[in-house]
Amino acid sequence: MEREQFDYVIVGGGSAGCVLANRLSADPRRRVLLLEAGGKDDYIWVKVPVGYLYCIGNPRTDWCMQTEQESGLNGRSLRYPRGKVLGGCSSINGMIYMRGQAADYDGWRQAGLSGWGWDDVLPWFRAAEDHYLGETEFHGAGGEIRVEKQRLRWDILDAFQQAAEQYGIAPTQDFNRGDNAGSGLFDVTQRRGWRWSAADAFLKPVRKRANLEVVTGALVDKVVIEDGRAVAVSYTIGGEQRIAHAAGEVLLSAGAIGSPAILERSGIGDSAHLTSLGIEPAIHAPDVGANLHDHLQLRCAWQVEGVSTLNQRASNIFGKAMIGLEYVLNRSGPMAMAPSQLGMFARSDPARATPDLEWHVQPLSLEAFGGDLDPFPAFTASVCNLRPTSRGTSRITSTDPDTPPAIRPNYLATEDDRATARRAVRINRAIVAQPALARYKPMEFRPGPEIEGDAALDTAIGDIATTIFHPVGTAAMGRVLDERLRVMGIDGLRVVDASAMPTITSGNTNAPTMMIAEKAAAMIREDAR
Repeated sequence: MEREQFDYVIVGGGSAGCVLANRLSADPRRRVLLLEAGGKDDYIWVKVPVGYLYCIGNPRTDWCMQTEQESGLNGRSLRYPRGKVLGGCSSINGMIYMRGQAADYDGWRQAGLSGWGWDDVLPWFRAAEDHYLGETEFHGAGGEIRVEKQRLRWDILDAFQQAAEQYGIAPTQDFNRGDNAGSGLFDVTQRRGWRWSAADAFLKPVRKRANLEVVTGALVDKVVIEDGRAVAVSYTIGGEQRIAHAAGEVLLSAGAIGSPAILERSGIGDSAHLTSLGIEPAIHAPDVGANLHDHLQLRCAWQVEGVSTLNQRASNIFGKAMIGLEYVLNRSGPMAMAPSQLGMFARSDPARATPDLEWHVQPLSLEAFGGDLDPFPAFTASVCNLRPTSRGTSRITSTDPDTPPAIRPNYLATEDDRATARRAVRINRAIVAQPALARYKPMEFRPGPEIEGDAALDTAIGDIATTIFHPVGTAAMGRVLDERLRVMGIDGLRVVDASAMPTITSGNTNAPTMMIAEKAAAMIREDAR
């Protein structure tokens, strides 16, 4: 068994791990190891924005996980994509740059997590950003994360935005100033029409540092704990077992599903559950793998007339050739677009202090992600509850790291979540009924205009709802971690990824995850002095 010596061992080369590798290896005195269980990010569809269609569900780039059957979804099991490549989910996600709301972070601080309020985290967002507008009060310039406008427009999206304004949701020029109320095209993590992942931004520029070693195909089994301290990581590569020793700290950045699984295999979790699997508990931490929550989207769709949608443009060889040509010549058009183009944030109820609904509006429709487009012109107005109250779990079922955990998000388990979902569908219908869309004669077909009562809507919502791939909270600060992301009860071990979020942010979670890693790197360097 080979034994290696490092100052920091980072487990997971995704959005957070790439940031940590960059920042910690900036000190030439520190030797840093980054372990990624997936492969390199040299697959062409990782680079082309529309390539998410070919990366999600592809075992080359996705761990291809599934949830357990969900009672709130009428017994359905959902596909649960997780990045299996350098860059992690930032290499296969929708590329939307969204920080969330100031109130999200202020809520963390008010819950006792000092240093995590909006004013505390905004400098870390700005420091890493290279925004197309340049440096402003809210945005940074010259940082690693390139943020650009989308390179497209669709008449149907313009009409939906106008209808939303007629309903009462005004346009906004920027979702990332702390109050994301309004509508507008999402900003994206792209550079000149190519995806710009965390690996592109943070890892590739520093790969040649002599004190940074990056290993792909390295499947981590567990953290080695001696006398209450994390001292090493046990992993396998090519069938060979290795031990990487950490003189400083072990940093888990394997994501909201991967990190709690590693903690559990290391003896950190619910003692009864670990004992049932033959794992000797190091500490009793019942909240490891608990507090799982996610954004559940309701994919409502309307057939239209007299306007172009992707359903027609991609329906034949000629249309597909023209789409390809537009991308080759200009890096624009459907091949450059994120999965969702028009965004919108609004309150489901006037009693809500800030927007609790997010829309992802798309000039296309399909029955299920990865399936064929519908054979008629249509658009989808997907809407999700930003602050679900339902909580689930992600727990290992075996000591074998190749065995995926049992993922139980427990969607729509509370009446508050069900009521918010019903209101979201009804608001969607009210927007589409505005004059701006009338000329396109929208006809609802998902879930269908005949579905109106609460009971019928609950059933229909269970049929059409699906994850928007934002799992968080499974090793939360205040439950498993302290406010410096240290695992409580174990020295030398931190969790730095979306699992650390005590509550989900009000928007897409990739940018907050990278911010958490930026802040964590500074704390790690400070604590090492």
